[in-house]
Amino acid sequence: MMSVLTARRRRVGRYACLALLPSALIGSLAVDAQLSPAAAQISVFDPANYRQNLLSAARALQQVDNQIRSLQNQAAMLTQMEKNLQRVDFAELAELERTLQKIDGLMRRAEGIEFDAAQVDAQFRSLFPEGRPQGDVAQGIAAAQARLDTARAALRHTLGVQAQVVGNVRQDAEALAGIVARSQGAEGALQAAQTTNQLLALTAKQQFQIQNMMAAQYRADAIERARRIQAERDARAATARFLGSGSAYTPQ
Repeated sequence: MMSVLTARRRRVGRYACLALLPSALIGSLAVDAQLSPAAAQISVFDPANYRQNLLSAARALQQVDNQIRSLQNQAAMLTQMEKNLQRVDFAELAELERTLQKIDGLMRRAEGIEFDAAQVDAQFRSLFPEGRPQGDVAQGIAAAQARLDTARAALRHTLGVQAQVVGNVRQDAEALAGIVARSQGAEGALQAAQTTNQLLALTAKQQFQIQNMMAAQYRADAIERARRIQAERDARAATARFLGSGSAYTPQ
């Protein structure tokens, strides 16, 4: 009987120990929490939050890269604008002006009938009068000599203008080579436009030369034709005076 009671007491004691164990553990955890608060904290990894942070950082880097590219484009645009504003010298312009002045000086030396619209008619009437020749034989010879001298001077003037134009062709070739070289090396729009204007200036100068040469040539031809016509009229008038009425003998 005593052994049975002893066994029951042992089982009851064991159950009591097991019942007290959870409370003891809870108390121990409470004591640990009070003694060390940092030890109770547990770090948690959030994948969604980490991914969002990576996306935000990538977007920030992309914005910085876009700003850098924008600044680079602006710098390139400013550089291009600077090139477009660069000028190119036209050293040949002064030479072209001097050449035109030489030709203009030659044109002003025209003798007899000048290149003056207000005086052409009066000078032409003086050299080539209309109607029958007036005066004696000596006056007629003097007038014919004056017309011959005028025609000779016009031809000499034409040859001088032509020689000057031909001499300018070599200079124009050198100027053209220099302008073309600068045109090929133009960096900006302003330089390209300036070289184009230089080519146009050279073309205009050559056209002025051709016009002056043609004017001198046509003037010489006109004077020569007028001289021949006047000489023919004078010859007919002299023949008519020599023949008189055309009847050398009148029968009685």
